[in-house]
Amino acid sequence: MEINIGIEPKARTKIAAGLGRLLADTYTLYLKTHNYHWNVTGPHFQTLHLMFMQQYTELGLAVDTIAERIRALGEPAPGTYKAFSKLTSIKETDGVPKAMDMVQDLVNGHETVVRTARELIPLADKAGDESTLNVLTARLEIHEKTAWMLRSLLG
Repeated sequence: MEINIGIEPKARTKIAAGLGRLLADTYTLYLKTHNYHWNVTGPHFQTLHLMFMQQYTELGLAVDTIAERIRALGEPAPGTYKAFSKLTSIKETDGVPKAMDMVQDLVNGHETVVRTARELIPLADKAGDESTLNVLTARLEIHEKTAWMLRSLLG
């Protein structure tokens, strides 16, 4: 069935592709945050363990929101490790870093997601895609605040 939501098909496809990159970054950051939740050690264990749990829980909900927006635009959402590894800008981390290295790595990850979301704003704005702009604005606010909170732990 043809989609007629007031956004040109070519723009919908481009926006969905950008959201696919945002989804891949968000899912990769989710996985990394969950990994750090499981593996953090040291004197800040309790604080970081709980903080990481809050963060991966929020990221887990976010991937659904982003994927559903892609579907609303009429495109399939990427959903495999293979697809995410091709689309993400977030680098894998080998081994288990020390607690504060985890924090720094997550700061970098949240800032990466911010940049990915920010790149899509002009395209969604030009297409008059307020729904995508709402998703992007919410993601920017959450990731910028989370990066700031994590940075505050680094001194």
